[in-house]
Amino acid sequence: MRILFIADGRSPIALNWISYFFDKDVEVHLATTYDCIPEGNFASVQFIPVAFSQAKKKAPARKGELRRINWFWGSPLVKFRTSFRRIFFPLTLRSAADQLKELISSIQPDIAHAMRIPFEGILTSRVLRNTIGFPLVISVWGNDFTLHAGATPWMKRYTSGTLARTNGLHTDCHRDLQLAYQWGYPEEGPALVVPGNGGVQSKIFHPPKKLEGEREHIVINPRGVRSYIRNDTFFAAIPIILNEIPRAKFICLGMEGDQEINRLINNYGVRSAVTLFPDIPRDKVADQFRNAAVAVSPSTHDGTPNTLLEAMACGSFPVAGDLQSIREWINPGVNGLLIDPADPAALAEAVIAGLKDAKMRQDAANYNHELIMQRAEYQNVMSSVYEFYRSLIL
Repeated sequence: MRILFIADGRSPIALNWISYFFDKDVEVHLATTYDCIPEGNFASVQFIPVAFSQAKKKAPARKGELRRINWFWGSPLVKFRTSFRRIFFPLTLRSAADQLKELISSIQPDIAHAMRIPFEGILTSRVLRNTIGFPLVISVWGNDFTLHAGATPWMKRYTSGTLARTNGLHTDCHRDLQLAYQWGYPEEGPALVVPGNGGVQSKIFHPPKKLEGEREHIVINPRGVRSYIRNDTFFAAIPIILNEIPRAKFICLGMEGDQEINRLINNYGVRSAVTLFPDIPRDKVADQFRNAAVAVSPSTHDGTPNTLLEAMACGSFPVAGDLQSIREWINPGVNGLLIDPADPAALAEAVIAGLKDAKMRQDAANYNHELIMQRAEYQNVMSSVYEFYRSLIL
């Protein structure tokens, strides 16, 4: 089997999925929309910028090297940047389509898989709109429908067009599958609902041997800087939490060097309680989850966040935005708590409850371990993906 992935080659989500095929009888090619040199047994890697992705600095090539957030891609401009790309991305399609068309002609894949609709799926479906030679799989990630699809007339048109050309659909939650039908994907069309990164690798993400001790006052926010993550709510909640639990410490991943994050920390006077990290390798992420009693995900748009599943797998008690997709995994009061992501007091109350109630954390950790093994174990999930691909080719 020869597979061409069209994806952000820096993304741990994409790479976790793709890496499954390196030791299979599969020839793996990658068209990356961001300039990077990903590790892995790729037959080829080609950089094809779309929607101004070339403005992002090249990711480091060395394993374990840490990346800091540069000013343009930091949170002060995140909403402007998102809107700008959604409005003007059609200006970049012709050049990107010409490059992708040439790559497809040289590779002759058995199947192509674009990993998210904006903008990898939009680009690939445009190239293949009049092509019947091989199937196209589209992944819907998190907020493709809820945040992006209806944002502009262009996004509406291209989202519907992408689904019209899709031969097989992957969503990371059942809510998005239902939304895909509303956007034009046929209900009889082949579909697979599994985590967006292919599931949780239990060799990396697993519970600590001891669930209490120093970790009982540590809170982690692993969501980084995104337009749909209410980090303002998170930092506003910290003084409330500290008033109740003065020993509490807060770990924030993917936020080091960000101007807006530092402004929030200074405004709320919580510098001594907060540690900011840049992007770190996945094994280090797992260590941070195991060190944290509570994991916070204050999102306003989401599918199934991979960091949520990974935190659950590591025994960290989840506190997340109350979204339909999250309720597919979290039963409030049983294996986590759900809150209004715009309400600092509600977030603080949930975190305080999670930090104070050791039995609730332990019960949730046991429940979540079984849940992850049943529904999100990497080898089982990716085995079903492999069979899904085969069913589309045959």
